[in-house]
Amino acid sequence: MTVTPPAGTITLAGKTVSRLGFGTMRLTGPGIWGDPADRATAFSVLRQAVHAYGITHIDTADAYGPHTVEHLIHDALHPYPEHVLIATKVGLARPAPDTWVPHGHPVYLRACVEASLRRLGVDRLELCYLHRIDPEVPVADQIGTLQALKDEGKIGHIGLSKVTPEQIRTVTNDTTVAAVQNVLNMSGDRHDTALELCRDLSIPYVPYRPLDAGTLARQGHIDAALNWLLRLGNHVAPIPSTSSPEHLRQLVTVVTGTRL
Repeated sequence: MTVTPPAGTITLAGKTVSRLGFGTMRLTGPGIWGDPADRATAFSVLRQAVHAYGITHIDTADAYGPHTVEHLIHDALHPYPEHVLIATKVGLARPAPDTWVPHGHPVYLRACVEASLRRLGVDRLELCYLHRIDPEVPVADQIGTLQALKDEGKIGHIGLSKVTPEQIRTVTNDTTVAAVQNVLNMSGDRHDTALELCRDLSIPYVPYRPLDAGTLARQGHIDAALNWLLRLGNHVAPIPSTSSPEHLRQLVTVVTGTRL
């Protein structure tokens, strides 16, 4: 059965995928740490997103758990349908719950990519973001490592996360950037000058925390929040996250206008 992609489609990392993606950060324990309370529900959410609702852009990171969600995605969805994009991120160490530390040493980044390949069960990460630019390591060394891995065929496309317009311009001088992932929502993070730059450079813009870490959902503003983002430009592809099958259904419903 063919399912209409929610919110239409966008070309991301060489694939035509649903503009409404699915962020997987919430499929862990408290503090984005360890296993979810109910693995069966986590599997169900992932499978419903892809097979029932037509979401073909799944966003994750090695830092979620850490490592937990990449294992969940593999166990729930592998072998991955050809039309589904699994995007992951490297470059954040997790020494404790709710603790995130940029770590951009080339040896560490290479080890992270190799480990993500094994956990996800793939030969190539179709879209791999630098999760954070490490201020202690030259940007050229961090991006250069990902570019080398791309040249080796272990990464398909390179993305950037939580970056400024200046950082985007610096990286795009020498490297093709497939996507930029920054926080943007209609609550406390309404403005990001990278949004317009990405439009001008024809780079897909992937807003994370589109519901302000659940605040807008609890206030009953899911519809307004997601459609506000989608109206900002055809290059915008939000990735709301949830661990609830009912919440997932609501997310899809408000962007399709269809009762599910």
